[in-house]
Amino acid sequence: MESSPRSSVVIIGAGVSGLSAAKVLAENGIRDLLILEASDRIGGRIWKEKFGDVSVELGAGWIAGVGGKESNPVWEIAAKLGLRTCFSDYSNARFNIYDRSGKIFPSEIAADSYKKAVDSAIQKLKGHTEVEPISTYVDFGEREFLVADERGYEYLLYKMAEEFLFTSEGKILDHRLKLNKVVRELQHSRNGVTVKTEDGCVYEADYVILSASIGVLQSDLISFRPPLPDENPMLQVPIDASCEFVFLRWKTEAIEKCDVMVYTKTFLKFPYKFWPCGPGKEFFIYAHERRGYFTFWQHMENAYPGSNILVVTLTNDESKRVESQSDEETLKEAMVVLRDMFGPEIPDATDILVPHWWNNRPPIGRIFFTGEHTSERFNGYVHGGYLAGIDTGETVVEEIRRDERQNDKQNQNFLLEPLLALTLTQADAVSSLHKCDVPTQLYLRSKLGIPEAIL
Repeated sequence: MESSPRSSVVIIGAGVSGLSAAKVLAENGIRDLLILEASDRIGGRIWKEKFGDVSVELGAGWIAGVGGKESNPVWEIAAKLGLRTCFSDYSNARFNIYDRSGKIFPSEIAADSYKKAVDSAIQKLKGHTEVEPISTYVDFGEREFLVADERGYEYLLYKMAEEFLFTSEGKILDHRLKLNKVVRELQHSRNGVTVKTEDGCVYEADYVILSASIGVLQSDLISFRPPLPDENPMLQVPIDASCEFVFLRWKTEAIEKCDVMVYTKTFLKFPYKFWPCGPGKEFFIYAHERRGYFTFWQHMENAYPGSNILVVTLTNDESKRVESQSDEETLKEAMVVLRDMFGPEIPDATDILVPHWWNNRPPIGRIFFTGEHTSERFNGYVHGGYLAGIDTGETVVEEIRRDERQNDKQNQNFLLEPLLALTLTQADAVSSLHKCDVPTQLYLRSKLGIPEAIL
């Protein structure tokens, strides 16, 4: 069993929000931090892989929100690092809709059908929630750029990590980052926070930042001690004889009610391209009576000329279905669809890549969630996760400084009050084109004397 000295802050999750929170802590002189990551890499939903001699993004692939009145912070970082991107224009996809006989719907019919479908979706959403313009596009701009760099989207995260973690030749060697650490239990009391991992290791800290997805929280992979209360709008739950906390019920209800959205990009490699290229042809749609059946396609010629790669996006039930079957079966289905659109003479794909997000453990999901926090306005995007981590880090720094002032004032030696800050992964469900995770913040706090926690 591994043990380590008590840390000021333990961060659970090394995705964009966890790393940006760590960056804020380090910049404020808090360097006795520890980052626990369940997988064997950093990045979370930002993950590249070699396919057909190029780097493809299995998860987050776009920088959304560019060219507006405010500057997107992720776009600024990408520009500073010289990350190669290419502009994506989805608007022309409505004019590239193929039926099962390979005919393209007339542009006027396609445009009208597309508008009706969008209006119908908005009306359905209005029946469940207030529909507002997407803040990413309102504030940062409506343009989106696909990351097309061999270093991958993750290059931004590694460069961020270099600012506070020891690295060598592009590899993070800092002992404060621990990979393959699946957290199973969080114990929160007046004495601090204890984190237990699946391999039997125990870590103690004054503060914990939990950067996790709704999928993780809904799966009960992580046990909370004391458990998150599940009754009454305002509930006092005893932690021990001297510590209680007050809990706001609506946050737990949000966790329970949010649906995880599965999103899978499937890549196909061909010996040569047989699909239309040129302006307005990057995206095309397959119209099938079964909703979501290999519907949305993209060619990679704009990003990587000569790569001969197609990408088809699947969501929700179709995504789960494809991830549960063999890649060979998925390839057969995809080829039938492509031959419907482009004819029986097209070549067979030489390779296929299917990310199995849904079956991954720990689960990494995507959801629709609303909240009040500044960063929550940008849910569903990498910059939302980045800003949420910044906000969480700043909040923890403020708590630490406040406790230090209180300790100095009282001139007493007692432990800093523990803070558990959760960043919940979320995504915008209005469009299946939103590609990455976004956290929103929840805070639990117990205080000596007048203990309480607000979630």
